[in-house]
Amino acid sequence: MIYAMDNNAELTAKIQRLKNERKAVILAHNYQPGEIQDAADFVGDSLELSQQAARTEADVIVFCGVHFMAETAYILSPEKTVLLPDPHAGCPMADMITAEKLREKKRELPGIPVACYVNSSAEVKAESTICCTSSNAVKVVESLPQREIIFVPDKYLGQWVASQTGKKLHLWPGFCPTHARILPQHILELKEKYPQARVAVHPECRPEVDKLADAVLSTGGMIRYARQPEVRQMIVGTELGIIHRLQKENPEKTFIPVCPQAVCPNMKLTTLEKVLWCLEDMKPRIVVPEDIRLKAKSAVERMLQVV
Repeated sequence: MIYAMDNNAELTAKIQRLKNERKAVILAHNYQPGEIQDAADFVGDSLELSQQAARTEADVIVFCGVHFMAETAYILSPEKTVLLPDPHAGCPMADMITAEKLREKKRELPGIPVACYVNSSAEVKAESTICCTSSNAVKVVESLPQREIIFVPDKYLGQWVASQTGKKLHLWPGFCPTHARILPQHILELKEKYPQARVAVHPECRPEVDKLADAVLSTGGMIRYARQPEVRQMIVGTELGIIHRLQKENPEKTFIPVCPQAVCPNMKLTTLEKVLWCLEDMKPRIVVPEDIRLKAKSAVERMLQVV
């Protein structure tokens, strides 16, 4: 264990030196391994990180996350070099819809706008009217004047948004496998064991899980919720990587993982070695074709005008 800690410190020092040489910024999603979060310049959710990177003067963005997140960074900052430490770090939910399938759905439902969760490919964003995140999806859907909306790709987030807005959402049958593993019995068992704990779950969870929660929140929302003085114990209903940041920022509080199965294997593909290697080799690079980038950017910018 001591060796591993020393090795991590040595790797982190090499990364910091090379990062400065490359004029790079390192971004880590809230679900990344703890050592990656600790080595990053910014830790947050995917859109927040892309916006942060666009505001920096860095020439290089190292996005420690999954593929669609690095794409979003490129969409907003095409003049920067965007690197993804592991090219195999994908998103199963994003892969559940394609641009062609979305075009078919739009032909079936002509004239109905498409609200697209940011957890999707650039090609799907380019076919959409507007993007949303888990934190602003309700506000985005409410901003659309139409009564009916196509919502892709997460059916569980879509069900949550429909329950909050009263609008008719045509849901795509996509979902996050990690959040789908979180079941009502997990919450009930923990509430019995920790009766004073607040329950916060992500809106990618099943509706029956949402109903048992004190708060349904994005990862950024959970970070803010945990800071509230009345929250002393918190059952965390999302990917377990976030607990590293929650505990780091609130060392006096108790954070209870909802279940051992709430782990995204793609988020765990990033290692310090891979971060170092991508800075050494300046690859793998993420690039979005310009015609797709401009269309996808329009959908993202429409969202930013709302929130």
